[in-house]
Amino acid sequence: MTHSVRTVLWFNDRGREAAEFYCRLIPNSHVTRGYSSDNGGPDGTHHFEVIDFTLNGVPYQILEAGPMFPLSECVSIMVETPDQAETDRLWEQLVEGGGSHGPCGWLKDRFGLSWQIVPAQVMQWMTQPDQTLAARALASVMTMGKIDIATVKAALA
Repeated sequence: MTHSVRTVLWFNDRGREAAEFYCRLIPNSHVTRGYSSDNGGPDGTHHFEVIDFTLNGVPYQILEAGPMFPLSECVSIMVETPDQAETDRLWEQLVEGGGSHGPCGWLKDRFGLSWQIVPAQVMQWMTQPDQTLAARALASVMTMGKIDIATVKAALA
């Protein structure tokens, strides 16, 4: 028996807009299905919408059901990017329209969802067996907003 497993993200509103935006930004991504009802909540009278989508093959679901559970940094989506150009593109496009840049590769998009944009090479340096070099890579990343591969590489020299 196989089980379908996905992360569910609670949104106050604009869930479909968010899912479609994310799918435009991340290659190999698409909205798979959605449904809504005006018969949700404890008393059966609240509107909700559910949107299933995948980001590069990873399944997610947005439950748009009102302000009872706001998004926070406790949940984020981490994207390992293949190069600096893709890091730069996602870093800027995810904050367009009201998001904000954060430290160490973190940002918050205009919908309030937190993201970590980390170049794959930098992740490899931070998790390598040589603990001294890994610590230097991490220390370099901790000084940044958007992660710069060349700066982290220079810190390893």
